[in-house]
Amino acid sequence: MIGIPRILVTGFEPFGGSLLNPAALIAEGLAAEGVHGTMIRAEILPVVGGVAPGSARAALDAVLADFQADAAIHFGEAHTRSEFSVERVAINLRDYRIADNAGVCAEDTPVIHGAPSAHFTTLPVRGIVDAVRVAGIPAGTSLTAGTYICNEVMFHSLERSAATGWPAISGFIHVPQLEEQFAIRPNEARPMSAHDLMIASRAAIGAVILHLRTMPRGTMPDRHRRRLG
Repeated sequence: MIGIPRILVTGFEPFGGSLLNPAALIAEGLAAEGVHGTMIRAEILPVVGGVAPGSARAALDAVLADFQADAAIHFGEAHTRSEFSVERVAINLRDYRIADNAGVCAEDTPVIHGAPSAHFTTLPVRGIVDAVRVAGIPAGTSLTAGTYICNEVMFHSLERSAATGWPAISGFIHVPQLEEQFAIRPNEARPMSAHDLMIASRAAIGAVILHLRTMPRGTMPDRHRRRLG
């Protein structure tokens, strides 16, 4: 019998002068409403780089130590995009366009010294994009998650997955800004309603669950296989 997949969903606190973050709305909404057939854990990460206490990576390490996730889906805001963007690659580089919420602006430094130059997502990119489009929400792929905190979290999560097996699969999705944010900072990108964000997020989780349950048995550590089938 297939067990219940354990899904970690993360979002971020507001940053860049906005009082809202759609990624936090997604994480909080999924945790509050639940997703049938899964165990959901949500965490709102600080928009703070580096590894010190209070950083996004420290918060992620803490939750992963407590919740051994089969999949980690990290969400972040990209207010200049009009669709759900599934990121393909995290790069080992910190080069911020704006300061983080601690006032730090990193330049030309690695996320993790001695780690690979990049990690490819292990989420089912095409499966997520197709599922979100079928749900009626614009979706597409993006080559990299940039060089800000979103990229740090994605890279750190994939590096941890490679080293420990937890989470089994991991990746990042950038989402448009909310309609409420667009009213304050309009641009050429189309915003997305909270309702549509939740529809798309649930479709993405459905694609991830399907992928977990159909992964070849030899591609997951024994402890994941015992849980999932």
